[in-house]
Amino acid sequence: MSVGPRGGMSVGPGGGMSVGPGGGLSVGPRGGLSVGPGGGLSVGPGGGLSVGPGGGLSVGPGGGLSVAPNGGLSVSSGEDTYRSVIPPWHIFVQELEKRGMQQFADMIRQHVPYVRQGRF
Repeated sequence: MSVGPRGGMSVGPGGGMSVGPGGGLSVGPRGGLSVGPGGGLSVGPGGGLSVGPGGGLSVGPGGGLSVAPNGGLSVSSGEDTYRSVIPPWHIFVQELEKRGMQQFADMIRQHVPYVRQGRF
């Protein structure tokens, strides 16, 4: 996980650990902890908790739990750029549990081996 610009562990603008606009830990528009459109805690289209196309919990093309190219669990993109709507998986699971969303945390653990095994 990169700590560089827009990296998954970056606290800078758009980073996975950023609380600023669009950041993984932001509650603002499109932020990782936002319940609004496109937010990490949104169940709507493109939201982090959506199982629909492009959603964070989708296993289909472009989905957060997909291992296919452009999927959230793909290792084939060759890029080190943070492109998720949510903070890093292990942080996201903790945030879901804090908010009483255990069913979503369990679903992520089922699909993301390093979270299930407690390795971050």
